Amino acid sequence: MTMMIQPIQPGFVGVVTGIDICQPITAKQVAEIERGMDSLAVLSFPNQPLTDDQQVTFSANFGELEIPLAAQMMAPEKRRFQKIELGDISNFDGKNTDRLRDREDSRRMYALANRLWHSDASFRAVGAGYTLLHSRVNPTKGGNTEFADMRAAYDALDSATKALVDDMIVGHSIVYSREQIGFEVKDDGNPDNLRPVKHRLVVTHPVTGRKSLYLSSHIGEIDGWLVPEARAFLRDLTEHATQPQFVYSHKWAVNDMVMWDNRTVMHRATRFDDLKERRDLRRTSIKGVGLAIDHVPAQQAAE
Repeated sequence: MTMMIQPIQPGFVGVVTGIDICQPITAKQVAEIERGMDSLAVLSFPNQPLTDDQQVTFSANFGELEIPLAAQMMAPEKRRFQKIELGDISNFDGKNTDRLRDREDSRRMYALANRLWHSDASFRAVGAGYTLLHSRVNPTKGGNTEFADMRAAYDALDSATKALVDDMIVGHSIVYSREQIGFEVKDDGNPDNLRPVKHRLVVTHPVTGRKSLYLSSHIGEIDGWLVPEARAFLRDLTEHATQPQFVYSHKWAVNDMVMWDNRTVMHRATRFDDLKERRDLRRTSIKGVGLAIDHVPAQQAAE
């Protein structure tokens, strides 16, 4: 088989064929995928019936894997997967896959914020590089994942707004995104998990040199701005960045794997009837080592 990447949304999204990612892949194939991620930002690998182990093995080709915050905050006996690197993107009641989460389940409330536009792990000092999401069960309606091209959104800003945002420093926290849906994140005894971290709002891709907005619902403050004016501005900027011309919506098929670059893409899940229909995806994310998003440590930003 010869691997091919066919753009389906030019400059943004491609479909990868001619490769079996359930099996070990070569260094050449890894390099080709990374080149595809540099030139595009979202790659879809259809019909890949991965096991949990195979997903972790494939993902590890691109760097060190993140341990999801939810897994860190959860007692080991309550985790659904043996592989701690896997994120549980489902509406199941923990390990019980025959039961869906109740309407008032705190895990359901927490996960509803995934329907806001965000960049994975931007609440860490170095956010996620690539995210890889694999579909196992899909609802009959809804539950798509939408992606917004933050490079194109930056390019489309007028010159005055570019000048305003180019050196802007913003604070990210998981608390801010959950606040937007009225959910309070409880302190787990480790304040570093909730303390805001500083990032630049505009980042530059280390390979292509192209600028993009590093936006996320996890942002709740702008250095030097009052909170109300900061959040109003961030809402306007997000509305600009998620206009239809910048967005691709992926309708999941079972065994799809989709991979994206959090430096250049925001994403969100779309609504489905999560009290009646099952949805099960597994997520792996690459740490920002080697893909590091330009960030400013909180102490440095305060100086």
